[in-house]
Amino acid sequence: MITIENLSKIYGAQQVLNIESLQIPSGQSFGLVGNNGAGKTTLFSLLLDLIQPTTGHIMNNDVQVNTSENWKPFTSSFIDETFLIGYLTPEEYFYFIGDLRGQNKADVDALLAQYQDFFHGEILGQKKYLRDLSKGNQKKAGIVASFIGNPKVVILDEPFANLDPTTQIRLKQIIKELAAQQDVTVLVSSHDLIHVTEVCERIVVLNKGEVVRDIETSTETLKELEVFFGSDNAEVVLED
Repeated sequence: MITIENLSKIYGAQQVLNIESLQIPSGQSFGLVGNNGAGKTTLFSLLLDLIQPTTGHIMNNDVQVNTSENWKPFTSSFIDETFLIGYLTPEEYFYFIGDLRGQNKADVDALLAQYQDFFHGEILGQKKYLRDLSKGNQKKAGIVASFIGNPKVVILDEPFANLDPTTQIRLKQIIKELAAQQDVTVLVSSHDLIHVTEVCERIVVLNKGEVVRDIETSTETLKELEVFFGSDNAEVVLED
């Protein structure tokens, strides 16, 4: 379980995140939506200890994120291409991540074989460095790398962006399969309301850094979100 208590982040005079209490049970597929500046990336950055909270804390399976690194072996993520190592080929990068997560070459190859259709023959065996791949193919490599080592918590920020429709459909299947595994918690942030309602069983809406909706996904969820974002309730502020 991920537990958030009295969490805030302030830059100068601007409070960009303020979450009093939020719990994400183990095994849940959790969607995070909001306009630019709503606090989505800030929350994910705090979950990954990339920035320090102003107040409060996050517990990831009983480990306090900002005071211990014991959450790292069972948590993986892909936020953007800065998570990649651009001077490596995709194969070198996958094996490097596998080594970090206690997986040998055969383990990594077995996992990669499951995603050949997702790669569309554009990732492996191309003799290209990651930095030379398109944004979409960099994203594919980063997403699949986050699955190496059987993580219990997977965090994906805007995973559907820069992907073609065919790849988006396959990614939705992948996320659903991942979330169906017992005790695997998947957190997805997205601007695309359709995608997130299709893959997440629970959706939290952030607005100006605060939780304004906490919805168990149903056939009415998409309509409810469209009504909210079509009203004056949702404001666009500075970038996350």
